[in-house]
Amino acid sequence: MDWKIELIFVPVTDVDRAKDFYVKIGFNADHDQRVNEELRFVQMTPPGSACSIAFGTGLGGGLEPGQQDSIQVVVPDADAALAQLRDAGVEANGVDEQAWGRFVTFHDPDGNTWTLQELPDYSAAAQS
Repeated sequence: MDWKIELIFVPVTDVDRAKDFYVKIGFNADHDQRVNEELRFVQMTPPGSACSIAFGTGLGGGLEPGQQDSIQVVVPDADAALAQLRDAGVEANGVDEQAWGRFVTFHDPDGNTWTLQELPDYSAAAQS
């Protein structure tokens, strides 16, 4: 039996500002539904990802805006990801080189932290 993570909640203070930000960095706006005055659900997906994020109003989720700091996304090229973020006007930390990958971090407008990881080339290490 497969278990697939498909949706992660990201707490935000301003739904429209968050949606604009994520579209600006390349996410697809999959769904935006206002059920009533108290409930709005927005779902967005990073390019190439099987897992989406959700935010809105009236959703709960248990975290205050700015507290989500555990999302890590794998990218094929950390340098290209950093350039894409900076081209979109996002302040992002430069590439952090580690033995287990190359990392770029950035924050959304509410201060939620995202980590992008370029995986090491394990096939090259196995051939050594």
